[in-house]
Amino acid sequence: MYSESDLQDAVTAGALTPQAAQALRDHVAQSRATPVVDEEHFRLLSGFNDIFVSIASVILLVALGWLGNSLRFGAPDHHPAFMSGLLVAAASWGLAEYFTRQRRMALPSILLLCGFVGGIAFALGAFATQIFPRAGDSEAALILSGIAALSAAAAWVHWQRFMVPITVAAGAAAAAGVVAGLIIAAFPNSETLPFLLLLASGIAIFLLAMRWDMSDRARITRRSDVAFWLHLAAAPMIAHSLFHLLGMLDGDEIGGGRALLVIALYVAFGIVALAIDRRALLVSSLAYVLFALYALFRQAGAVELSWALTSLVIGSALLLLSALWHHARALIVYGLPTAVTDRLPYLDRAPA
Repeated sequence: MYSESDLQDAVTAGALTPQAAQALRDHVAQSRATPVVDEEHFRLLSGFNDIFVSIASVILLVALGWLGNSLRFGAPDHHPAFMSGLLVAAASWGLAEYFTRQRRMALPSILLLCGFVGGIAFALGAFATQIFPRAGDSEAALILSGIAALSAAAAWVHWQRFMVPITVAAGAAAAAGVVAGLIIAAFPNSETLPFLLLLASGIAIFLLAMRWDMSDRARITRRSDVAFWLHLAAAPMIAHSLFHLLGMLDGDEIGGGRALLVIALYVAFGIVALAIDRRALLVSSLAYVLFALYALFRQAGAVELSWALTSLVIGSALLLLSALWHHARALIVYGLPTAVTDRLPYLDRAPA
């Protein structure tokens, strides 16, 4: 099975002409009775060997982290050892030199990127804990901001070397952590500020994702993969912060008015998802709309069957939306101004 990235690499290498690659896309789209641009492709597996290498890599990295924890260099026994993170980061980079740069294996590349950036962040956090064992709230926020800044720098270095699509999302999330840490350090006692910052960060990453999306409206290059991961990072930030600010996490019961507001917000997310042809917002907010609909059924008297009815309604609606995605998207896109539609992904394939 060949992904869009594989086709683009074949065109770049001269193995396929752009016309031949487009003809293959058209044939696949026609055989599946859906436009390729609406499939939201991203490369995760090129074969079972990806899973095999991923499992082996995780085992190796866990072992190195465990061994690194014994190299404490003065750290107290109850503190994490920074050598664990350094060993994991170093091994992740070394493995990426072969499995990412030479073999171009998708799933191992994602895991090794997470291992490298996560290892750097863990090492910095462990080292900061060793140096500042009694840091207050403001100092801890500043320390976390510094760790996020260095983690973002590590992601940038990794991107320059390997260009794994998820790296941009990791760097963007770390950069958002830098700003959030600095603001929280200045206002440490605010309860709603972290969620407002989370919402602002999610919107900023969403706009960055749209910038990558607009540079590849036909979704045939690596830019589309980068946008996919950015949308996947932004969606839970937006959904979780919004629903928390609405009071969805304050207790076990929510009123009918609030439940209807949550459902209306989910419908709005669906319209945005159709317009930009990305499903991340719908998936990230699914748990909240399930809970809201469940509350409505309970208040209507269907106590014993509330979860069954909720699952039936939401499951049926999402399957119907998936089956009619292209038609529903056409209704939304054609109703938007031309200045907006000219920046959105194509409803059909890109013009030849």
